[in-house]
Amino acid sequence: MIYFIGAGPGAPDLITLRGARILRQADLVIYAGSLVNPELLSECPPRCTCLDSSSMTLEEVISAIQSCPGETIVRLHTGDPSLYGAIQEQMDALTRLGLPYEIVPGVSSMSAAAAALRTEYTLPGVSQTVIVSRMAGRTPVPDREQIRSLARHQSTMVLFLSVSMLPDLCRELIEGGYRSDTPAAVVSRASWPDQAIIRGTLSDLPQKASEIRKTALVLVGDFLSGSQERSKLYDPSFTHGYREGKK
Repeated sequence: MIYFIGAGPGAPDLITLRGARILRQADLVIYAGSLVNPELLSECPPRCTCLDSSSMTLEEVISAIQSCPGETIVRLHTGDPSLYGAIQEQMDALTRLGLPYEIVPGVSSMSAAAAALRTEYTLPGVSQTVIVSRMAGRTPVPDREQIRSLARHQSTMVLFLSVSMLPDLCRELIEGGYRSDTPAAVVSRASWPDQAIIRGTLSDLPQKASEIRKTALVLVGDFLSGSQERSKLYDPSFTHGYREGKK
């Protein structure tokens, strides 16, 4: 069986119990070497072959998988593989070959970043929408998803793969509708020992975070301001199926 496993954001103990269990049974692990914490490979049994996919093509990955019929194969991605994991083309290739696979979700770096900032993306009265996107770079984005267009919603935004273009990103966000003093943050290598957090606003974050060029998220929105309404969930005057409201 072939398993696509989300390794989590970096800390080795943030892989799921299911993911760790399968990793301990693996005969072959193909891992994203530029991103996956190598400590996770210590979970693999002695018989396991580990291949770094950072220099491999899609065809080479599929060929390596095909070379181990009947064995337990792990395709180890960082975070949760459904976000910028490039797994769909791998799954499509396996489907064409008639090879079975399963997906084991993981803890996304956007979850780890919120934890590092000790904040909540969806604050009552502030934002109930989270837009996950990226700047166009060598990989383009559809015209309808340009940052300037998304910015008009002024919701919480989590930007992957964009910190190297931070000045352009912040300019697009401001020209799209955010205030220049909108709170923003860069979280680099969330959950790793060298995790770094830089807070600022859209106007000054590019200067403050100028030395961070990769492996970071850019978070934008008033959810970072520390001000919100009280939630209805725990409001004594709010009635729901498990609690009668109190006047």
